[in-house]
Amino acid sequence: MADPWESAYDFAVQVARAAGAVIRKAGEDEIKVRTKSCAVDLVTQTDERVEKIIIGSLKEQFGDGSHCFIGEESVSKGEPCNLTDKPTWIIDPVDGTTNFVHGFPFVAVSIAFAVNKELEFGVVYSCLEDKMYKARKGKGAFCNNEQIRVSDVKDINKSIILLEHGTDRSIEKVTKIFSTMQKILRIPVHGLRGSGTAATNMCLVASGASEAFFEMGIHCWDIAAGVVIVREAGGIILDVDGKPFDLMSRRMMSANNDIIAARIMKEIEIFEVLRDDAPVPKK
Repeated sequence: MADPWESAYDFAVQVARAAGAVIRKAGEDEIKVRTKSCAVDLVTQTDERVEKIIIGSLKEQFGDGSHCFIGEESVSKGEPCNLTDKPTWIIDPVDGTTNFVHGFPFVAVSIAFAVNKELEFGVVYSCLEDKMYKARKGKGAFCNNEQIRVSDVKDINKSIILLEHGTDRSIEKVTKIFSTMQKILRIPVHGLRGSGTAATNMCLVASGASEAFFEMGIHCWDIAAGVVIVREAGGIILDVDGKPFDLMSRRMMSANNDIIAARIMKEIEIFEVLRDDAPVPKK
């Protein structure tokens, strides 16, 4: 039986690589920056241009109207963020915009594809490193065509844990984030790290460089592709409270195994976040 999504998967890899080339070129020129929700939530002309390139290429290839799209920049401008049963592309054109602005060398293009609300494949191109991570459901995970696997570490004291600070700098959230960091450090673990891009962090878990990455307040486009890659590399994806993962919840724990995940979750101070698919308040 023919694979219905093989061509879409291959095309997503091509589009991600082309988008990465645009990002690298833009990094050599003057970067013009605006803010979105707050002073630390940045968007550049490159984010918007790359998203238009990605979505335009996908529409041209698969037909405008037959597929749906959830893109970070489109949603920020008021487009709905609803995952339906239709074939849906979930796109973060420049994951790590703050890194990009500062020249910090971790910036990724993230493209995921879902059908019937189930993620079928994910592509993360860490374009400044020239590392192409990709995975299809049931077919393994790869980096530059070499198969990758999560680490086999089960001793939390021998682990590296990844996390990020997010863009919400309210006293409540910052206090809980740093309290969580302190408690995890004192387990103790080998260290805490963060690349500044959720997609890259998840690929680091998938490739065995870290044992876990978790975050609250991220968005579906930050993690959708990484979810497939971690799972296909042998890892697990959960809510930060241990319940089943919900792509729209903005809460995610990725880990190499349930032993590491369970130990970290004992230390996480959870805070509330608004779901991605929550109704947009009328103005």
